[in-house]
Amino acid sequence: MEKGYTSEKLSFNRKMVAASAAGTARKSTFHSLAEVDITVPRRMIAEHFEKTGEKLSFTAYIVYCLAQVLYQHPHLNAFKSGNRLITLDDITISVLVEREFNGEKVPEPMIIKKAQEMTYSEINDKIRAAKTQQASSLGGLSNSSWIRLIPGFLLKIFVRIADRNIKLAKRYGKVAVTAVGMFCREPVWFIPHGSGTVLITVGSIEKKIVFNGKSHEEREFLCLTGSFDHDIVDGVPAARFMNQFLETVKSGMYMRGD
Repeated sequence: MEKGYTSEKLSFNRKMVAASAAGTARKSTFHSLAEVDITVPRRMIAEHFEKTGEKLSFTAYIVYCLAQVLYQHPHLNAFKSGNRLITLDDITISVLVEREFNGEKVPEPMIIKKAQEMTYSEINDKIRAAKTQQASSLGGLSNSSWIRLIPGFLLKIFVRIADRNIKLAKRYGKVAVTAVGMFCREPVWFIPHGSGTVLITVGSIEKKIVFNGKSHEEREFLCLTGSFDHDIVDGVPAARFMNQFLETVKSGMYMRGD
């Protein structure tokens, strides 16, 4: 008699994702869903490709803009450790990159340290290199392969402890970017989970016909989610940050200066 189902053991990667999600559920996270006109930076990327043949990463552009704006809002680059508020000097951004291990595709963080000091080109090269880097186990991009030594039943405890550890925060940061929505063809926003104070989730890109005051034209709009730890950030400071971040992304200003 057929069982009517298949059964397989949960991989360590899936256990780690579950532990991270459990830790996130304990946080007071609020989200901002936005649409930003990215016609200008996307056109500049296309023009660069036509001139040089180099395909620049749009995710790298988002990371670059985020680092520059966050540096002007240092109170967001913080976290709680016990009863103290710890503000980090440098902007360290974790960027999720999809990788495959033993036939299983999982998101793995790569770490961009001192992002506020890096150029767009440097961030672009780092992300491109990470996507092609070979590794046999999770954690290779962030030098954290040691995490696999932690027994599965202790992962949730480890995530809770690590979330408020100053040494780990300095090493891995409290800011993250994921571009999971770039794979979608329709307008899609994602609500992420994560232990960071600021999480930026890149959704899909939609083309729209808009009126510019004189005529109608086609523009590209990015679905984007900004998520904030309410224990650290209140609504009004988050709104100010999002306004500046979206205007910066829209303008392409940092791309011009790179």
